[in-house]
Amino acid sequence: MEEQLIERAKQGDDDAFQQLIEGHLKTVEKFAFQIGVSPSHIEDVTQEVFLKVYRFIHKHNRGKFTTWLYSITLNVIRDFYRKEKQMKRKTVELQKYATQQTYISDHFDEEARELHQMIHRLEEKYKVPIVLHFFHGQNYQEIANVLGVTEGAIKTRILRAKQKLKAEYEKVGEQL
Repeated sequence: MEEQLIERAKQGDDDAFQQLIEGHLKTVEKFAFQIGVSPSHIEDVTQEVFLKVYRFIHKHNRGKFTTWLYSITLNVIRDFYRKEKQMKRKTVELQKYATQQTYISDHFDEEARELHQMIHRLEEKYKVPIVLHFFHGQNYQEIANVLGVTEGAIKTRILRAKQKLKAEYEKVGEQL
């Protein structure tokens, strides 16, 4: 069914493209949040992702659509934050912190908030594979395709990320 929607969208069928957006909107929003996009910017990032999908859908010709979509989302997030850093860095950081704390408080229990914050503090090369694997059900090969690295590199990054999270979790446990 999804392949048919993609083919129809490639041929200019706006209804098919709209169905693709509806089918993947929450996935993009969730991934963006889990990678560290503040809730106040998720809509902007998501809109930019689907603009790029619309512009380049004719280039998608092999592999899973979601793998391609994760790659686009990751690139949009990187571009977005590259631009953000160039403008009013301190103001953006204060706004991000305030809105993120509100969003996290409203939508997660304390343990989930702490885990999200620990994952958010990981370096991107560890954070992205963890989020894609455990929260988006992507296998190692799919993640490798999204990031353009080997499957072995993904296995190593996930192992190291889990070790870092465990060490951080144990450190928090000692403080309680």
